[in-house]
Amino acid sequence: MLVQTEKTPNPNSLKFLPGAIVSNSGPCEITKKEEADNELVKNILSINGVTGIFLGKDFISINKENSTDWEDIKHIAISLINEFYQSGKKFVIDKNVKNNPEKNLIEIEKKIIKILDTKIRPAVARDGGDIKFKDFKDGVVKVQLQGSCSGCPSSIVTLRQGVQNLLCHYIPEIKEVVAVEN
Repeated sequence: MLVQTEKTPNPNSLKFLPGAIVSNSGPCEITKKEEADNELVKNILSINGVTGIFLGKDFISINKENSTDWEDIKHIAISLINEFYQSGKKFVIDKNVKNNPEKNLIEIEKKIIKILDTKIRPAVARDGGDIKFKDFKDGVVKVQLQGSCSGCPSSIVTLRQGVQNLLCHYIPEIKEVVAVEN
């Protein structure tokens, strides 16, 4: 298996492409080793300088501390990913991790989620991240940025010029989009 890497707009995040399915149940971000119930995730989070891991459908984004060099992380992570898949495992995550049920949402929130899912999330995933709807109140949409997007210097520009402009275009009731922590 040849694990490839791609740079992301965030200099402290690198996208790893194993050429296999990573998450069979939607995107998942883990920032604490204690939260991980997967050997690969625990091992990557144990690498000095790693601050978080994001699992997309077919990629793994690893975030690092600003003071750590990618050369100190990259080869160890590739080796761990190779070992994981060579042991015969098919997915890193293969369970339902979705925790945002749509049944209690009002109509405008359903529209926001549909636009995020169809028009914004695919572009954000190309950069190694994800965007999740959190709340809508008084014209303000709150979203959570994950993976490479979390802490990215250009995420403010992406929110204002990309996400906010698109949502405002389709849903006039929206006045602003802001990022929130988990």
